[in-house]
Amino acid sequence: PFINGAKVIGKVLKQGRAKKIKIFKYRSKVRYRRRKGHRQEFTEVEIQDIK
Repeated sequence: PFINGAKVIGKVLKQGRAKKIKIFKYRSKVRYRRRKGHRQEFTEVEIQDIK
């Protein structure tokens, strides 16, 4: 929820990329194969105070 005048103080602990996931699409009988990979970026934040 949104609260007027609220303040959150936090500290960035680390930034990076998650483990790679493999996406494989396959349809039988039609020679359809697709391979793709994805790594999601993330920021780990420690909330120190909520006012």
